[in-house]
Amino acid sequence: MNKVRALIVDDSSVMRKIVERSLRQAGLDLSEVREAGNGVEGLGALKDSGVDLILCDINMPVMDGVEFLRQLQGQEHAKGVPVVMITTEGSESHVVQALSLGARGYIRKPFTPEQVKEHVIPLLEKK
Repeated sequence: MNKVRALIVDDSSVMRKIVERSLRQAGLDLSEVREAGNGVEGLGALKDSGVDLILCDINMPVMDGVEFLRQLQGQEHAKGVPVVMITTEGSESHVVQALSLGARGYIRKPFTPEQVKEHVIPLLEKK
């Protein structure tokens, strides 16, 4: 697998670092990791160039993950990029909504590198 450029969108800087570490522990060779604290920042991070993978929290201030997915559909740099939602136990209806808007999967907090590997690697291999 080639080097991967990832965008991690989560309002918690600690969670963004946990996601990055889990991606590396799952065996991804990350060449670039962009971080955003909400959906607006996430869209901004895609303005000039694309990424190979997006991991996005559902519950965030300013713009949540579901609205981020809606807005992402109009982004040239996001076409064909797999989006994996990061969710908590209580946001099941949001997960269904996110999947209907194009998310390719989800992982539930707390998660392990093995779960990341199981849910993320196959999406990158399909590209």
